Amino acid sequence: MSETAADERITVFSDYVCPFCYLGRKSLSEYQDDREEELEIDWHPFDLRARKRGPDGEIDDDVDDGKGEDYYAEARANVQRLQEEYGVDMSQEIATDVDSLDAQVASHYVKENYDYDQWLAFDVAIFEALWQEGRDIGDPDVLADLAEDAGLDSEEVRDAIDDESVRAAVEERFEEAHERGVTGVPTFAYGGYGARGAVPPEQIERLVEGN
Repeated sequence: MSETAADERITVFSDYVCPFCYLGRKSLSEYQDDREEELEIDWHPFDLRARKRGPDGEIDDDVDDGKGEDYYAEARANVQRLQEEYGVDMSQEIATDVDSLDAQVASHYVKENYDYDQWLAFDVAIFEALWQEGRDIGDPDVLADLAEDAGLDSEEVRDAIDDESVRAAVEERFEEAHERGVTGVPTFAYGGYGARGAVPPEQIERLVEGN
């Protein structure tokens, strides 16, 4: 676990299946690269598909969450625009057929039980697997492979995905996000202030250094 002081961490609420979270992290990385002091990420999971998730935890695609074709067409256009703006290539703009819950459970377990750098390597690998390689991060086999590549115990991570206590802890984190007023991702929080969306590096700089 990291011992970095609270004021040297930025909280990031995100969901791996959100393309704007991937783009927002690229923006954050660009800002981090220009800092003299390390700024760690305090990742906080958020369930973008909560309104479509049934009592069994599975996504019910028949549930109307208010996001129709017009919404996704606009989202794709915005993703394409930000790719050009940030100089980021992505294998896809939207990943509506991927459920990120298992990935968030695995990432939460690693964050709580491994060093920060080990968690970060795994976290980045999950993002890259989905948005650069088009892999299904909802597949435990994929997550186990990513864990092994990041130097983690792949079987331990696989077991964590099926651990009800770990899943319950992630559900609590989802609820905490709502209690803190987070309604969309990515949301960056620092020093009592926040910024929502895949904001540019200069806006993250203002958030962190202007407070």
